[in-house]
Amino acid sequence: MPEQAVLDRPSAAGEEREEPLARGGKFLTFQLGGEVYGLEILKVQEIMGLIAITRVPKTPEFIRGVINLRGKVIPVVDLRVKFGMERKEDTDRSCIIVIQVLRRGRQITMGAIVDEVSEVIDISGDQVEPTPEFGSVVDTEFILGIGKVDQKVVLLLDVDRVLSGEEGEALTSLTGSCSESAR
Repeated sequence: MPEQAVLDRPSAAGEEREEPLARGGKFLTFQLGGEVYGLEILKVQEIMGLIAITRVPKTPEFIRGVINLRGKVIPVVDLRVKFGMERKEDTDRSCIIVIQVLRRGRQITMGAIVDEVSEVIDISGDQVEPTPEFGSVVDTEFILGIGKVDQKVVLLLDVDRVLSGEEGEALTSLTGSCSESAR
């Protein structure tokens, strides 16, 4: 078994902690703005086509709204908007990846809109490079590492960190209020 790369990341309290950079394994790849991203397959619940999304007033722009997923209301994040990309009309290839995110010790189900889903690939630990340093101006906390597969680069996302503290709080409060109102 290859040795795992280890990355020191600050914890919520600011102290350094060690965690695997990328454990290797299976990743669901998808496209956003011509770039390839990957999510750990164990975080993915399902992939679905776009359905009616209800906009919730006073939520951040990157939260497209909520959907009813088999009786459970879940928030949907537009990853293009979240990552500061140009807004684009949905196409027949656009879809929602339903993922499990850990927020404040609680598992939250949410949807992420992507341009298109590509494939599930195996990436070994030796195919992953650490995220380059861009200085304090660029936040790369949500990137596990950079996967090198064949001749392409795959940005491996840490879905638990894609939303910053305030953004995550907005999502957490939205899921809390939706589940209470659904009762």
